[in-house]
Amino acid sequence: METITINTDFIRLQDLMKLGNLVSSGGEAKQLIQDGQVLVNGEVCLQRGRKLRPGDTVTFQNQTYATAYAT
Repeated sequence: METITINTDFIRLQDLMKLGNLVSSGGEAKQLIQDGQVLVNGEVCLQRGRKLRPGDTVTFQNQTYATAYAT
């Protein structure tokens, strides 16, 4: 599992995907999320603006990413 660190209280799903270099653009993230290809905490998430906080996980293309605060 790879960890993506954030410096704020939360990050939106599409922004996390861009920050973690999982996608090249917000438009690509939007399409993949709306197509049901992204899981948040093990469940399909169709909300690109879903707020993620440390402890949440995102699964995309059989890879899981954890969200954590920068230290």
